[in-house]
Amino acid sequence: MTAPKRRIDWPRAVFFFVFATLAASALYALVAFLSAPGGRAVGASFAKAKSDYALMLLQCALGLLVMFLPSLIERRLRIAIPGLMYIVFVVFLYAAIFLGEIRSFYFRFAHWDLVLHTFSGLMLGALGFSVVDILNDSDRVKVRLSPLFVSLFAFFFAVSLGVLWEVYEFSVDGIFGLNMQKFAREDGSPLAGRAALADTMGDLIVDAAGAMAAAAGGFFSIKRRMGLVEKLRISRAPRGSSGGRDGGVAARGTGGRDGGAAARGTGGRRA
Repeated sequence: MTAPKRRIDWPRAVFFFVFATLAASALYALVAFLSAPGGRAVGASFAKAKSDYALMLLQCALGLLVMFLPSLIERRLRIAIPGLMYIVFVVFLYAAIFLGEIRSFYFRFAHWDLVLHTFSGLMLGALGFSVVDILNDSDRVKVRLSPLFVSLFAFFFAVSLGVLWEVYEFSVDGIFGLNMQKFAREDGSPLAGRAALADTMGDLIVDAAGAMAAAAGGFFSIKRRMGLVEKLRISRAPRGSSGGRDGGVAARGTGGRDGGAAARGTGGRRA
């Protein structure tokens, strides 16, 4: 009798791969920061300065911390995050931090930042449906939410977080003298006029476009009971489970509670 094949835990495998990549990148950025020149000499050949490596180090450090955020939220709030959503989240960090900052994809590929912001708008829009689901999870108060209301909430939730992210980038650039908003070229020469605003405004526009696509897709999914929202919906962990990445596996595998957001969107919660 052959032993059953052991299934790969993809969320865990992706986590360790991205974590190791960001940790190694942080070490590289730290060593390079200590040996890099403080500024760029006029007329000299292009070379990264301390501010470039400081940005890399900051992004890697934040990325390493944020990778543990889903697990912390699961344990504190006793919710179950779908494995697919977690993989998408970690891969996004890899594309934004390692490929974007460390490998300079933001400068090598003109639309790399716009692609990531469009994707983040989609991801945050999908998250917005789960936020409504969790906030409306009460046995005391029964509230009927229409698919249109839930979709609008998801849209504005995603757009609001996109705006807050741009405020964060603007603040960090001003305080630490970095270039998160890409108002300067890779060689440090500043952009002027509309070109200096293009990155921020482009990010906000595609954030809204991604959020709109997620809201529209979620609306039709709930309206027609297509089940797309349920596959990415965060749900309450079953009672007695410990939550976290090891808890709530059954809920993640089946899409969380039966009914859930679809029931709420088309007629409210069951008594």
